Amino acid sequence: MEAADAPAGSRGTRRGARPGSAPGYASSSAPGVPGGGTGAGGTGDGSAGTARRARSPRAPYRRLSVEERRAELLRAALELFSRHAPEEVSLDDVAEAAGASRPLVYRYFPGGKQQLYEAALGSAAAELSLRFVEPLTGPPTARLGVVLDRYFSFVDEHAAGYAALLRGGSVAETARTDAIVDGVRRSAYRRIMEHMMVSEAGPRLALLVRSWISVVETAALSWLDEGRQIPQPELRDLLVDQFVAMFAAAAVRDRQCATVLRSFVSEEDDRGTGARLIAGVAEVLGSHGS
Repeated sequence: MEAADAPAGSRGTRRGARPGSAPGYASSSAPGVPGGGTGAGGTGDGSAGTARRARSPRAPYRRLSVEERRAELLRAALELFSRHAPEEVSLDDVAEAAGASRPLVYRYFPGGKQQLYEAALGSAAAELSLRFVEPLTGPPTARLGVVLDRYFSFVDEHAAGYAALLRGGSVAETARTDAIVDGVRRSAYRRIMEHMMVSEAGPRLALLVRSWISVVETAALSWLDEGRQIPQPELRDLLVDQFVAMFAAAAVRDRQCATVLRSFVSEEDDRGTGARLIAGVAEVLGSHGS
């Protein structure tokens, strides 16, 4: 049991340290003292919006092992970062939500909020990457639809954090956070190539898949911005259709894309996305010509 693993409000500071402060915490606006920010409503740890919103309910204190306590702090941080942009969350918020003290949070994350944010982001990235895993059975577009359902469920659950992360410009954004996000994109890219049975993609096929992944990210941000007006199943089907349409356009110019597309379509049934898309386009063109 860690010596600092004490309930919030108990004597958790080190001898000689001011309550509520810890060495080595870098703030973008003021020293790490609650209420010590120089701006209106500041919290002293770069989260000016914290004082203007209600804090999360404090979790009851429980005695935990080192590993359990660290995991609990990460869970509390991830929940807060999912609902608020990083700059709106303070270490005091995380400590209160986890039923811990601020010095205890520093004991596990001596780098302060930035280290905690990166750890929470890494945990979320690992969870999202697991949602890309799908057996290599059934029509390819049906598999893609299942993965998109999981992806948009994640986006819905972590809306504020997802939007802040992908838009960039956050005070918590660093080369390390960018690398974590790029790791998720690479994971999605690898999974798509596995499902298309492609061991080595040419430049045009690689560009096609990476472009579609960017389309999905942009669609997710627009979906959140517009209040989720498009039902999630409809958005999923639209993105699967776009994948097939982008593939068809690339296949006209690239032999590898054409070969993969033929194999892809051969696994679809008559009611699959490819057949539905072709029928829909033919209907639109037919009505336009009449």
